[in-house]
Amino acid sequence: MGIQERKERERERRRQQIIVAAKRVFSDKGFNRATMEDIAKEAELSPGSLYLYFKNKDELYASLSLRILQYLLIRLDHVSLNKELNPEQKVAALTDAMLDVYEFDPVIIINLFHLQSSETLKNLSEELLTEIKDLSRKSLGAIAGIFNEGIEAGIYIQEHPIALADIFWSLFSGIILWESSKNIIDKNKDYLKDTLKTAFEVFSRGLKKEEL
Repeated sequence: MGIQERKERERERRRQQIIVAAKRVFSDKGFNRATMEDIAKEAELSPGSLYLYFKNKDELYASLSLRILQYLLIRLDHVSLNKELNPEQKVAALTDAMLDVYEFDPVIIINLFHLQSSETLKNLSEELLTEIKDLSRKSLGAIAGIFNEGIEAGIYIQEHPIALADIFWSLFSGIILWESSKNIIDKNKDYLKDTLKTAFEVFSRGLKKEEL
């Protein structure tokens, strides 16, 4: 292993160390109360070291979303490219995939939805913003493709597949944000997964054409 390769590996290791520390701090304090100093302390680094890897707190916050977006796209591609499933089976598999994505890392998926509805995106580097947009576009495209198969097969209503994908994603994000906010008030009541399953079932029924 050459010197340059060792340096790159060390840099990536340190970057991941910061991201793990940031996740813990954001989970504990929330975005607004957390500081770069808090994250540096959690990562056992100097505050100045953090700025060698992330230009500000917004960029560090957004970087957490890349991991979940990458996993989301992997799960969606697994469903959309599965030739053994018919359109209805793919929508059922899509529901399972979305629940799996939430369970993969609830903290980060909630973080992603807060990010999408905030001003944070305006403070990111062009490179990071492009990566987030690209992963988001590909994910919505994969969801739309699943719905489009059913439309072309004459099973689903004749609506634009991108519009259906947007509605599906809004349903997913909206329920997670709403149920997670309710859970803050009463931690003994957690109906998130049950609510998501019900919402996806209702949505799936609405996709189907009415029988004449």
